[in-house]
Amino acid sequence: MPETLLRLHFLSLLLLSSCAFLSSSSTIDVDDVVVGLVACLPRQIEAFTQFTNEFDTRSCNHSDYSNNGAWCDNSTGAVTKIHLTGCLSGTLKPNSSLFGFQQLRHLVLSNNNFISSTLPSKFGNLNRLEVLILSSNGLLGEVPSSISNLSQLSILKLSKNKLIGSFPLISNLTKLSVLSLSQNLFTGTIPSSIFTMPSLFYLNVNDNHLTGPHEVPDSSTSSSLEFLNLGKNQFEGKILEPISKLINLKRLDLSFLNISYPIDLRLLSSLKSLLDLYLSGNSLLATSLSADSDIPPNLETLDMSDCDLTEINGKIPKWLWSLPRLSMVLLSNNFFNGFQGPRNLLVDSSVQMLDMGFNHFEGEIPLPPLSINTFYARNNTFTGDIPLSFCNRTSLTVLDLSYNNFTGPIPQCLNDFMIVKLRKNNLEGSLPDRFNVGTSLRTIDVGENRLTGKLPRSFLNCSSLKFSSVDHNVELEGCGNRVWAWSVAWIGNSTSHCFIQARVAHQDNVPVKAHKPLVFFQFSLNLRMSVKSLMVW
Repeated sequence: MPETLLRLHFLSLLLLSSCAFLSSSSTIDVDDVVVGLVACLPRQIEAFTQFTNEFDTRSCNHSDYSNNGAWCDNSTGAVTKIHLTGCLSGTLKPNSSLFGFQQLRHLVLSNNNFISSTLPSKFGNLNRLEVLILSSNGLLGEVPSSISNLSQLSILKLSKNKLIGSFPLISNLTKLSVLSLSQNLFTGTIPSSIFTMPSLFYLNVNDNHLTGPHEVPDSSTSSSLEFLNLGKNQFEGKILEPISKLINLKRLDLSFLNISYPIDLRLLSSLKSLLDLYLSGNSLLATSLSADSDIPPNLETLDMSDCDLTEINGKIPKWLWSLPRLSMVLLSNNFFNGFQGPRNLLVDSSVQMLDMGFNHFEGEIPLPPLSINTFYARNNTFTGDIPLSFCNRTSLTVLDLSYNNFTGPIPQCLNDFMIVKLRKNNLEGSLPDRFNVGTSLRTIDVGENRLTGKLPRSFLNCSSLKFSSVDHNVELEGCGNRVWAWSVAWIGNSTSHCFIQARVAHQDNVPVKAHKPLVFFQFSLNLRMSVKSLMVW
């Protein structure tokens, strides 16, 4: 390609990329960067084009500056940043022209299709790199030892590849602050020196084949680690004792550790700064949940789902709801059958999201917290009426009480929610005719109940509706031919990606399908709804 065309091509690419770069946080000073032809030496333009020509770039959208581009330093004319994501297909060669960019400081090549590619050792030659992101590329093999040459590196992300071997040699990278190696095939132990790297505050090794035990030096009281994810590995021996030394932790994810002993939460009592704790998929020591004195007091998120909690007298401990900052509680897939304390125990809690689905809860459901916005309690055996207090929770947008034994009427406030799922209970009466114009309701599922009467005319006001099901309510009637003609036709034009499918399974097996942009709307097994009412347009 003639030099003039090369320069014009590179200029257009840089101009399209400038806004994204200048608005993003970067270790490159804005004053040092001039986006445009004047900033780039001709040989750098040629080198960049040579690099991209090593791949199939037909998926690259050069008008989308957030996904690809390059930037040059004003004083040197050298490329200092390359950002090409989700559009390169081919082999990353050991002698790629990429490794000629000696002034490169930011390299982001994620979500590409690097066919049969390993990490070339020449990455170690790019010793000015501050950011190296190679996630989701299908990379194979081991991380070369030359990676330890990148002494200026601050961010290293190699997650979602197929990398093997022992933990990379990076403990001498004193400026490294973010390290993500998740979803690979690394084996062996985590070097103890990793936990005391002076700048490292984020470490994610989730979903590998790492073993243990691992050690944390006593000097770790000065550790900078704030975010630690060790989940989905095969650690052996005690794991919480060394973690308890990392007193600056704010987020700790130990999900699905595959360890052979229960986790004793009392060992986390030293983590006073901890905000988010994820323990799903582990066995927890029941006695460590019997009192609140050893639980980090500032927890905002607690995930104890899939923990096989069978030994806490079947009840959720009372102290949990007194944690002053707790906003998300995940307790699904356990064996809880009740709550310690009165029915209004949760009302003054700060919890905003509560998931207690797939347990053995029975009796009346507790009154929801005043601050609640998402409430999941599906697949239990709650009985009685649905409390009217759900209608008084002004922040509540998602309510799922499916697959219980609730009786009585459906609350009148369905209009106020975005998602309502009440499937397979014993609810009676009619659907409330209180759907206002502008309602944000997107999903409603009241199938498999004992509803009677007619579908409400105000249902036509649900312009945001994406999914609705009223099936298996055998006494539910149609609304009359004219209304259902309006309803089906109007809903059919409400969205742009789905189609309407109305089924009347026991009325001559006549299916009604309109392949129009829509939601899914199911009427099957409503014996009193006429086919004619659905087919009139």
